[in-house]
Amino acid sequence: MKIPFKILAFVTLVWATPLFLLAQNAPFGIYLEPLNIPNVGGVQAYAFGQHEGKWLIVGGRLDGLHRRQPWASFDVAGHNISLIVIDPIAKQKWTAPLTSLPVPLQEQLSSTNMEFAQEGDYLYLVGGYGYSPTADDHVTYDKLTAVNVPGVIEAIVNSTPIAGFFRQITDEQFAVTGGHLNKVYDTYYLVGGQRFDGRYNPMNGPSFTQTYTDAIRKFKLTDDGTTLAVTHLPAILDADNLHRRDYNVAPQIMPNGQQGLTAFSGVFQKTVDLPFLNCVNVDSSGYMVNHDFSQYYNHYHCAFLTMYSATENEMH
Repeated sequence: MKIPFKILAFVTLVWATPLFLLAQNAPFGIYLEPLNIPNVGGVQAYAFGQHEGKWLIVGGRLDGLHRRQPWASFDVAGHNISLIVIDPIAKQKWTAPLTSLPVPLQEQLSSTNMEFAQEGDYLYLVGGYGYSPTADDHVTYDKLTAVNVPGVIEAIVNSTPIAGFFRQITDEQFAVTGGHLNKVYDTYYLVGGQRFDGRYNPMNGPSFTQTYTDAIRKFKLTDDGTTLAVTHLPAILDADNLHRRDYNVAPQIMPNGQQGLTAFSGVFQKTVDLPFLNCVNVDSSGYMVNHDFSQYYNHYHCAFLTMYSATENEMH
């Protein structure tokens, strides 16, 4: 099973500077130790939250990379229709089926490639792609769901009802899959991604519609534990440079000490069927495409680790 990237996994190492990113020799070592938890199984393209050392796994696929035959790709049998709690220290696993939740929640929470971010006790889930029995088709969900992580973990571990720990709203701006959701100061950034409706067909047949957001969508979220209120802010649109999905967006401390993000690589370029090699730096003042950076590995979403030295003002 893929380990949540914020805890154990490390794939790429970068160094942030004002105008470019370069691979550097790190002043530290990274060591990985396999962690074997019995009967965990595998999940791909899931969302996760954390509380007091336990992990909450939501959505994703149980069958790995999607099959390429249109009749079998992203089929219902591969949906993760359970919520999973893992204690990596005690090496224990608990599950709860989604069937006790309202249908709109069941559908979104079994989807793949949701965007997600945790703020305090709440895990926010946006979009995601999967088969919707309601629509009788594959859709990208136009939902934002708030999950009370401590509450639902405790309920799953103790086999008590979970329905009271979820709230959901509908908004077309959240119909995105394969992007990233991050918070910079008090603003959420929904970076890249696409809306994909219909059945996947590798030959680009008429079974689906696909629309990249080509954007960084920004919004503020007010949550008092009962009511969710969203205030959308003007989006950043760039069809040439933000035409990206299924990639990595890493939180960064920029050279000026401000919080920001870096969007690494991504698929596919608008005019050619190849991934981007450059990256895009994003902060509260805007964005900058870094054409001096070239990335040749990990063009799809993978595990990563970001580390910052406040003493040296260095981002790794």
